[in-house]
Order: sequence, then C-alpha cells, then structure tokens
Amino acid sequence: MLPVITLLVVLLVWHLIATNLGGGIPGIGETWERGVELLSDPFHSNGPNDMGIFWQVLYSLGRVMAGFTLAALVGVPVGFLMGSSAIFRKGWAPLIQILRPVSPLAWLPIGLLLFRAVDPSAIFVIFITSIWPIILNTSAGVVAIPNDYRNVAAVLRLNRIEMVRHILLPATLPHVLTGMRLSLGIAWMVIVAAEMLTGGIGIGFFVWDEWNNLNVSSIIVAIIIIGVVGIILDLGMNMIQRRFDHSQR
Repeated sequence: MLPVITLLVVLLVWHLIATNLGGGIPGIGETWERGVELLSDPFHSNGPNDMGIFWQVLYSLGRVMAGFTLAALVGVPVGFLMGSSAIFRKGWAPLIQILRPVSPLAWLPIGLLLFRAVDPSAIFVIFITSIWPIILNTSAGVVAIPNDYRNVAAVLRLNRIEMVRHILLPATLPHVLTGMRLSLGIAWMVIVAAEMLTGGIGIGFFVWDEWNNLNVSSIIVAIIIIGVVGIILDLGMNMIQRRFDHSQR
C-alpha cells in the first residue's frame, strides 16, 4: 500500500510542476502518450539513426555485460590476492582508494585515446569504474574467513588449488556476489552517461538525441525504462546471491 501512496504523491507533484511551473516539463498525459508510441513498435530498425527503444536498451546491455564480465574476471582474482597477502593488500589498497572515486566520465577520454572507437571505450569505462566493488568485497570476504577453516585445510593437507576450491571460494562467495551486485548497478548507471558523450546506438545516446530535438517526454519515458531495467538487473543478481548465500537459508 505504501508504494502505491508514494507513487500517487510523485505523480501529484509531477502534475503540479507541469501545470503551474511550466518550463517545458511535459504532463503525465503527454508522457503517457509518448510512452505508448515508443513501446508500440520497439523493434523497428531503419538504420543506426532510427532504431526502436528495444534495440537501444539491448545495445546498452551488451556493453554493460561486456564491461561487467571483464571486471568480474579481473576483480575476483585480484580480490583473492589482496585478501590472501598482506603485502599485496598494503601495496594496492592506497592506489585503489585513489582510483575508486574518480568520476566515470573522467575515464572516457582515456578510453577514446586508447581504443579510438566508441564501443571499446564505453566497455573500458564500465570496466574501470565497476571493478572496485568486486575487488574490495572479495578481499574483505577472504580476510573474514575464520582461522579454523585454514586449520582444517592444513590438517587435510590441501594444496593451494584445493584450498581455493573447497575453502576460500565457498566462504567468500556471498561477499563476491555482493560486490558483483554493486558492480552491475554501477555499470548500468555509467553506460548511460558514457553513451550520451560517445554517441552511436544505446539508451544514453537516445536520451541525448531526444534532448537535442527537445522531446522531453521521450526523455522521461527513457528515464523510466532505465530505472525498470536497473531494477530487473538488481533483482536478477539478488536471486543469484540468495541462491548461493547459505547464510540466508
């Protein structure tokens, strides 16, 4: 009931702003009509400059998944190294703390300089901004492993690979999945900003293109779609997290 009340309050505030303050903010009815128009034919494709909203979201998701996958493939091993080695952790922790708060858009010129193409640059920005939660959460999970687990591994005379497989990975998996969940949310936020600057096909470029055409109602529809996709991604990661997090059973 509370979410419904909250939604009604937001719609009321939106209506009051659109009717009283003006400023080009479209009303609920106009936005609804534009949303129906966009979603009535989401799969049309008349060239790169005229594609349906489905393809815009799909292209963005492709870049997000590419950057997110690279971040996971690199971040998890680095996190294990940081958690397992105090020397490695002390050496890399300051650098990570310096790079972690850097704005995603600050990395975009570096990506364009390195790759000289839109897609690799966007994937690079997603990778470099979403890798930190994975590294830090994985490292924290390894550090938090009780010494009793390590003692059991020593008694059983497990080698390094067996220890990672049977002790470290199961014990740290909840932390790893938490980091990946945070990372995926960051990746989805970053891609919108990156596409607005790089152009091409994608939901971010769609927003920027509609702004250039002063189609504010389309921008609001896109914002809602971005939010819905973000919720779906988070729910998917939450399901995976609950599936492998034995503490929630």
